[in-house]
Amino acid sequence: MIKLIRYGILGILMGIAAVSSAQEIPKTEIYDALEWRLVGPHRGGRSDGVTGVEGSDHTYYFASTGGGIWKTVDSGATWKPVSDGFFGGSMGAVAVSKSDTSVVYAGGGEKTVRGNVSFGYGVWKSVDAGKTWERAGLDKSRFISRMRIHPDNPDVVYAAVLGDIFKPDATRGVYKTTDGGKTWDQVLFASDVAGAVDLVMDPNNPEVLFATTWDIKRTPYSLESGGPNSKMFKSTDGGQTWEDMTKKEGFPEGLLGIMGVSISPVNSDRIYAIIENENGGVFVSKDGGESWEKTNEDRNLRQRAWYYTRIFADPQDEETVYVLNVSYHKSTDGGKTFESANAPHGDHHDLWIDSENNQRMIIADDGGAQVTEDGGTTWSSLMNQPTSQFYRVTTDNSFPYRIYGAQQDNSTVRIAHRNDGRAITEADWEPTAGGESGWIAPDPLNNDIVYGGSYGGYLTRENHDNGTSRTVNVYPNNPMGHGAEDMKYRFQWNFPIFFSPHNPKLLYTTSNQFHRSTNEGQSWEVFSPDLTRNDKSKLGPSGGPITKDNTSVEYYATIFTAAESPVKEGVLWAGSDDGLVHVTQDNGVTWQNVTPSEMPEWLQINSIEASPYDPAEAYFAATGYKSGNYEPYLYKTKDYGKTWTKITNGIDPEHFTRVVRADPVKRGMLYAGTETGMYYSKDDGASWHSLQLNLPIVPITDLAIKENNLIAATQGRSFWIIDDLTVLHQAEPGMENSSLTLFKPQDSYRIDGVSRKSATAGTNRAGGVLVYYYIKEEPKEELKIEFFDANDIPLRAFSTNGINGDTLKVKAGSNEFNWNLRVEDAEGFEGLIMWGGNLRGPKVVPGTYKVKMTLDGESQEKTFKVLADPRYESSQQDLVAQYDYLLDVRDKLTETHRVIKLIRQYRTEMDSLETKPANLELIKEEMDEIEKTLYQTQNQSRQDPLNFPIRLNNKLAHLSSVVGNGDWAPTDQSYEVKEELTEKINVQLARFKELEQNQISKIFNIDEMRTKLDIKK
Repeated sequence: MIKLIRYGILGILMGIAAVSSAQEIPKTEIYDALEWRLVGPHRGGRSDGVTGVEGSDHTYYFASTGGGIWKTVDSGATWKPVSDGFFGGSMGAVAVSKSDTSVVYAGGGEKTVRGNVSFGYGVWKSVDAGKTWERAGLDKSRFISRMRIHPDNPDVVYAAVLGDIFKPDATRGVYKTTDGGKTWDQVLFASDVAGAVDLVMDPNNPEVLFATTWDIKRTPYSLESGGPNSKMFKSTDGGQTWEDMTKKEGFPEGLLGIMGVSISPVNSDRIYAIIENENGGVFVSKDGGESWEKTNEDRNLRQRAWYYTRIFADPQDEETVYVLNVSYHKSTDGGKTFESANAPHGDHHDLWIDSENNQRMIIADDGGAQVTEDGGTTWSSLMNQPTSQFYRVTTDNSFPYRIYGAQQDNSTVRIAHRNDGRAITEADWEPTAGGESGWIAPDPLNNDIVYGGSYGGYLTRENHDNGTSRTVNVYPNNPMGHGAEDMKYRFQWNFPIFFSPHNPKLLYTTSNQFHRSTNEGQSWEVFSPDLTRNDKSKLGPSGGPITKDNTSVEYYATIFTAAESPVKEGVLWAGSDDGLVHVTQDNGVTWQNVTPSEMPEWLQINSIEASPYDPAEAYFAATGYKSGNYEPYLYKTKDYGKTWTKITNGIDPEHFTRVVRADPVKRGMLYAGTETGMYYSKDDGASWHSLQLNLPIVPITDLAIKENNLIAATQGRSFWIIDDLTVLHQAEPGMENSSLTLFKPQDSYRIDGVSRKSATAGTNRAGGVLVYYYIKEEPKEELKIEFFDANDIPLRAFSTNGINGDTLKVKAGSNEFNWNLRVEDAEGFEGLIMWGGNLRGPKVVPGTYKVKMTLDGESQEKTFKVLADPRYESSQQDLVAQYDYLLDVRDKLTETHRVIKLIRQYRTEMDSLETKPANLELIKEEMDEIEKTLYQTQNQSRQDPLNFPIRLNNKLAHLSSVVGNGDWAPTDQSYEVKEELTEKINVQLARFKELEQNQISKIFNIDEMRTKLDIKK
């Protein structure tokens, strides 16, 4: 069994070792406590393969596009990505064995071959219901649309392989294995441009199969659906021989496209089909395919055929059949008439119906997968699947900053990268400007004004302050249904929109030319010539030859990416989707074509990064995958594009590149996102190394760097973030040989936050400071972490030997420790119950601090800064006053609770005396009075304080909650109440001290008692 371990995942996945690197780099073990954190949103993205499990009413799987295989055991209430750690990427099919439901097969590559389609990595098999997986062949099949398992033998499996949709490919067709995926035979081949798209097995006779093949080709500028080898085939001998069914009586004549087929489990002679054809629609055969009758031609069932075209016979009613499209359609009269419905999202792609209970179903759509147990009356949620597909990512300057992106098949999103709570939920994100496919640009002067794009040249200005939206298209001529040749300006599906880093009022966007506006889109200036090849042969309508599909995904010869130098105003770079790079050094007066001469023609320049250090420097990532070229292409220039250097050494030969970014703090540090994984370079691209860590295998579509965080937009797993790049900045070769390496902590904001992983919400960043360190071996005696202020006053300590019952957990290798910036809590006691009060120690004030780490006597120290929360207008003096106030409260609470613990200890000892002094009861009565004045002793449950009034300790602790709420100076009245309560507490403490010294000390050794309780005088 091949298990892809965390650090070797990229090379093992493709079976190709990474190219040896020129630069010696730190070993991953030095810094691998650094993790990618899933931000979210938890809103499902496209899925096109689903299955339930026969006999298991609450278990289902779905195949996500980009995000691997997911499983639920609670009918869709929660989902788990079961492929993580083994494989990932786009998945097109998933099937569970009926005879042994622990056997699961998954096929890579999606059937929904839209503009952002991704291929997969063959067949994977699990024999333990998704806990572990192993490779099961067809490694280069690229796109698998169906898998069917023999009902009595889980080793006999069929796969419908679309193959490489970007070029002619001999791997297309239907495959069969009889040994569980060890070997496969190609049992049906139509042509090298027609792959198998649908495949069904007769539930009553597994030797009978129907398959459809599909002439399908996608290029960077077109989508073609249909051709002479789009056919339907039938086998009655388990795939050994196949009969062409397209010439049968009643089958539509002329050119055929995509077809879906289904066999009724109630009557094997009843065959349903949905057929793309000039005269297509729903067709029914009542004699096993020998003759056909068209029963419905409603275009609602066959619109945009290439994206849908699935049909499903009900397992319990011969007359009931479902057709999937934008809506799903149900017929109860054998396909003659249909009623429409929608699952929670729409754009439906696959359906599974329980053979024993036709009310139990799972559906795949553009919002993931949803489950129904009442025949579609209600469905499970799509808001619990972090499988969103994002095209680009940017951030704003709010605090905490927000992440922006356009989610395919949904809205744009802006989402907080962290909060003060426990998780990142729907309360932390909202839709913003633009649509499902565009770039987004928050206004630098007011982040609640946002510009966003989508297809058709759509560009909106969203004002979140007042809830208004304005459309400010450069040229509002709706192009839908037309080819690119009809457009005055060619705007791609995913056209650039960004503000100048030098002029916050200057907004750029691009078509095949550059446009700019300084009046919020009221008017636009064109300031470049056509910066593309403008090849007329690639500007025609897309789709066909049966159904056109012009959405601007295939609009070609456009500026696909652009950037302005952050160093020098007026230096602008442009990269086209047809392989040209241009630069202007004079704000667009003149432009130079600086395309690398050795680079293959027609590559898509996917991202350009203008160097943050030198205006003459730039980087770009290019890809040719839609032409069947999966090589990575990264280039850099130091001289405004006069010369270029290809920088791909160390990147897997099939990990085609989508994005490159330069670290704005560490010169020479680059990050690259590819179709299959993350990389980084510490030598300006001379060599690359995996930065996958715990990130699932998923296409990385874009990267952004903000506040030493690295944010990744993924095509199928939402947004992820590395919270502290400074660890990577500091990591050096040879550190693995040191017994201890303490990394300098990143400067950290004075805010709260709890980090907990959840199946239904994003993972928050923990509040406080993150301390990363490496230890070669586990401590022999002790590892201790101590924090000090700028005057070396100790604030907090943690140890593997335990301090105050808190034991530090460490392991050999890389470790992370989170200090929440709070000093020691007030002491409590067993059974303490309070209402509206807390024992928390205060957070330290903004300033410089030190962390000291000691391993078995060896120490290292690093300084870091605590930064004020910029959301508060409080001064440093205000925060010092708050800290001092809360420290006073903490110390008085500790003093009070120590007295209560002593009283209880004395009482216990007094009760055990064999010889009792004459005044013992009087002493106990006075102790009781003191304790009951300080604490409500009748409280035994959390809500008892509503019945038994709280006492002095609780009232004082309440001030800790009141004054500690936010970052503010204490109010005058807070001081007044503190003084009043402290005075009353002091009376009782003095009363106890007098009793202890004058009475109790004659009975016990007070020092010994205090030692037992570890209480200092």
